[in-house]
Amino acid sequence: MSALDVKFAGPMCSLQDQGRMGFMRFGVTESGPMDRSAFSILAAMLDTPDGFNAIEVSLAGIAVTAKQTLTLGFCGGEFALSIGGEPVAPWGVFTLHAGKTLTIRAGASGSWGYLGCVGGFDTQAWLGSESSHLPSGLCGGYLAAGDGFDPRGQALREDLNCVLPVPDFSRFSGVAHLVLGPQDELFPDVAKQTLFQADFEVSREFDRMGMRLNGATLSPEDALSIPSEAIIRGSVQVPGHGDPIVLLADHQTTGGYPKIATVITCDQDRLAQARAGDRVAFREISVENGVQMTRENAATCSAWISEIGAYRGSLAEKLNRVNLISGIVGPDGVPRH
Repeated sequence: MSALDVKFAGPMCSLQDQGRMGFMRFGVTESGPMDRSAFSILAAMLDTPDGFNAIEVSLAGIAVTAKQTLTLGFCGGEFALSIGGEPVAPWGVFTLHAGKTLTIRAGASGSWGYLGCVGGFDTQAWLGSESSHLPSGLCGGYLAAGDGFDPRGQALREDLNCVLPVPDFSRFSGVAHLVLGPQDELFPDVAKQTLFQADFEVSREFDRMGMRLNGATLSPEDALSIPSEAIIRGSVQVPGHGDPIVLLADHQTTGGYPKIATVITCDQDRLAQARAGDRVAFREISVENGVQMTRENAATCSAWISEIGAYRGSLAEKLNRVNLISGIVGPDGVPRH
């Protein structure tokens, strides 16, 4: 009997880990979390820096029932969580008691969230990864009702329980930064100007493979039959219809459509949290500035992670960590600490 049973799993709910599944020479991409920053934060929340995996939850949501009492954590987007009908904070670590059901549904914002346990779930690796590659079904594929999971580590760590604020750097801001290329020379100047001057709308053609954007068309000049080449995550590919498609975690390994630009790494996570109907504005950035922005974002995320400990524990434990009488002086004028 599994410790955690899936009662319901919406489309595109799957298991993902920190490792890289892909071996491009075998035609398999890296896969992995759509929002890698949120995934890393969850690993830190659950004190599992290495070998961590988690359930990636899509907008359609998921419901799981505990067969034994477990410590679970969730973060990513702003989903609506409840246990037995009682609301749970969208970012935090909590106890799911035996027999209770945790329900996760779409909330105020975001498209992808992550549900994990201490040590990760006990699953089998494939090509050095436990990530599901949904287009092929490799390493597990989609989750479904009746699937079960056991914790790989200690099941209960109530000392990790906490409620966390949703960090601003994790939210989709409506802006994504692009580096032009690798085939921007195949597009007329007007197409490149349009890319950075017009707003685009996230269409309903949005899954783990990519995000199609509606708006002004960006048709290349007689370049739809270029030789296929390797593709990287974040590429902005433009097929014959002229609508840009941002390639995401489960993108194809090769393709022959021209790629006008590439979304910088840190903005890929935020853009993935957009929803159909959201507006996107692109801003051009140099490679050097893109690297700098990504490093600054990583530093911001690391600093935020370092503060998680301050939110853990009971009220009494939090008060014990705080110097409540700093600066008090006695009647003799001697500072009291």
